[in-house]
Order: sequence, then structure tokens, then C-alpha cells
Amino acid sequence: MKAGVSEELKMLDGMARDFAARELVDEREEHDRYPFAPLYDEVLAKALEVGFFGLLLPEEAGGSAEPVSALCVVLDEICRADASLGGAIFTQALAQEIARQAGEGDLRQAAPAEDGNLREAVTAFPSYDNPAESGCRARAAMEGGEWKLYGSVEYVVLGGLVNRAILPARADGMEGYSFFLVDLDHPCASASEPVLSLGMHACPASDITLSGAPGRLLGEEGKGGDYFEAAVDRLSVAAAAMASGIMKGSFADALEYCRQREQGGRNIVDWSEVRMILSSMAVSCKVADMLVECAARAVDRGEPGWELASRAAALQAQSLAAEATSNGIQLLGGYGYMKDYGQEKRFRDAKQVQSLLGMTPLRRLAYVRRVIDGEAAW
Repeated sequence: MKAGVSEELKMLDGMARDFAARELVDEREEHDRYPFAPLYDEVLAKALEVGFFGLLLPEEAGGSAEPVSALCVVLDEICRADASLGGAIFTQALAQEIARQAGEGDLRQAAPAEDGNLREAVTAFPSYDNPAESGCRARAAMEGGEWKLYGSVEYVVLGGLVNRAILPARADGMEGYSFFLVDLDHPCASASEPVLSLGMHACPASDITLSGAPGRLLGEEGKGGDYFEAAVDRLSVAAAAMASGIMKGSFADALEYCRQREQGGRNIVDWSEVRMILSSMAVSCKVADMLVECAARAVDRGEPGWELASRAAALQAQSLAAEATSNGIQLLGGYGYMKDYGQEKRFRDAKQVQSLLGMTPLRRLAYVRRVIDGEAAW
């Protein structure tokens, strides 16, 4: 995402690229060993310090004039090196967007955050789930003048790392579900050990069990589905940026390997079969890059049809990334399957990113349903 972006975004792009090179590249495989190795707390704290967890905030609160484009620029660069940090940044952005859609404004004002304290400043959220599709297992009840939550919410991203989360719950007799801000340090809320996942191991998730934990209602009761769908409209393109970054990282490593690897007396990059695979990856990277840039700009400017543009960018970029990272493994041969070469991690991460905001087949059906109902397809 470089062509046609503002000088502010170009500076942000450079800062994110330098951050990734300095903090992520060399230790990528070590970070991916979590939870069987320590979490990279210092890297998360530095990402918070430079503002990567506050990109959707208003300008007066330290955000960007082009918030979604800024988020996409950072996620693209970060995910080229390690999508796990990108997942954490995306989760905070999604939680912030849910709060904004509910009329809550800046989430930082919801709890006394300390500068540089990730646990206080960041909010957990079930980023892979669409509650309307999976159903809410958590129940909300009004007791003594306040909402209390019971049941469980599965796979809450960052749930074991921070002290608050936005969680969906349904009250008895309620038509829809609602979102509640919950203090995870409360005795009636508990987080499981990190749930092992396919990819993005250093963006951990935990199951949250609630046994009467107080929750602050965000927005209106029963309107959680509306807030979620509005957030998906805006941030689908950010998920596309993550996929775009992952495939760019895969292509860059594959190209470098093919330039250095010799077989049959010449570099394998000179083989026509290898060049065909590299060509497919390069084209996919370029297409995804253009999709993300155009869709992010449409979202920030409120151009006609921006909602479907954002969703389409995610569906296509995620599909391209799954194929491109598979090709990235193929080009490295046996090395492509080894953890210390990075390609197998990118393959897993690309599949993990496909699940953001809900299951891909259901998101595709939701997309075409909106077209059938009258939204302009292009």
C-alpha cells in the first residue's frame, strides 16, 4: 500500500516496516512457540508505545486522519514479518470499533489505563466469531440494578493477557444479543489456559467463564448484531491487509530462496516452472495490494458501496493468501515444511486469518444476500 497514499501514511508505513524488522523478524519462530515459550511482552509493550493499538482513535486522541487506511498500512507491514502481532492489533481495533458503533467513543476512557500498560490499555474480543451465526452461550441478567453475565464465551482473543473484554451475551426474552464490557479480573470471571490454534500462536485466545460477572452494557440492549455488522463493514479490509502482508512475506522469502538455491548447475529461479509459480504469487500480491488500498480509501472517504468493497477485499485477499502461501512452501521444497524457514508458519497464519470475523462460507453467503437484497454489486 504505497501508491496514492498520503505522506502521513507513507511515514507510518516506514515506521511499521522498521518496527517489524527490528522487533519481529529475527525472533519470529521463537515467538510462535507460545504458550510453550514466554510471550513477547516487551514487543507488545513497544507496539503500544508507538501507537499501533490506537490507530482507530480520533485524531484529537492520537489517531489518524485516515484511520482504516492507517490500520491497513500497519497490518500489512507487520504481518509480512509476523501475523501474530497483527492479530493483536486487529483485535484491539475491532473492540474499539464495536464500542464506537455503540456510541461509547474511546475505549481507553472505560477503564483507568496506565501509559505503557498493555493489560490496562487493550481490550480482548472474540475476533473469530460472529455471535449471530454461532449463537451466544453467555446469558445476561439484570440483578440489583446491574447486569450480571453467566455462561461462557469461547476463543476470546487476548482474553488471558488483558483485564477487560467486550463480550456478547443474550438476556432471556431478548430478540438479539448485546455487548458488555467485562472486568476479567473480577472473581466471577475466569480465563482458561491459552487455546492451541492452527496459526498466530503469539496472538493467544482463551475461553472465558462467567459466573455472575458484572458487565456494562454497550449501546442499546439487543443491538449487538447491528454494531457487529457495522464493524465488519469497516474492518473487513483490515483483515484483507493482514492476508496481503502474509502473502507478501511468503513471496519475498520464496524469491530470495530461489535466487540463492542452485540445482542442476544453475539457480532455480531460472527454471521456467519455478518462474510460473513465482509469477502466480507476484500477481496475487499485487492484486491484493490494490484491493486493500482501494477498499480502505473507499471506507475512509465513505464512497458509495464502501461496505461491500471492504467485505469483498477480505474474501478475495484471504483466498489469494491461502493459495500463495501454499506456493511459498512448494518453492522451498522440503525446507518449506520446516518451522525455522517461516513458510509453514505463514501457511498456517493465512488459514487462521481466513476465520476472522466469522466463518468464510457464511461471510460469502452474507455478501451475496446483501447483493440480492439490492445493494450495488459494483
